Amino acid sequence: QLQLVESGGGLVQPGGSLRLSCAAAGFTLDYYAIGWFRRAPGKEREGVSCISRSGGNTNYADSVKGRFTMSRDNAKKTVYLQMNSLKPEDTAIYYCAALRTNVQRLCALDYYAMQYWGKGTLVTVSS
Repeated sequence: QLQLVESGGGLVQPGGSLRLSCAAAGFTLDYYAIGWFRRAPGKEREGVSCISRSGGNTNYADSVKGRFTMSRDNAKKTVYLQMNSLKPEDTAIYYCAALRTNVQRLCALDYYAMQYWGKGTLVTVSS
């Protein structure tokens, strides 16, 4: 069974940092582009960042650009989201999702295209 499992969420003060992990179980990540999405209370779902199969292409939402960095280690079947300079508006449940693709540089933040989803990890930014 193919699964994605997020971890690393928690409570952090404004200005702090967290690193989220997304681990794959039951399949290899080599053929998948990965995206991070989030849903904040009372807000629409938002695509946060994405990374291509090899990690050579990344993209970020304007709201996190310059603060968040996405990376991957295919050997460990894990994708990471390093979040720095966190703000209260970053409070949300963060989900990772995978899209199998033959396109090496594809980096997609299309919610409807993603094929596999984790259950999410809660990030709370508050003093």
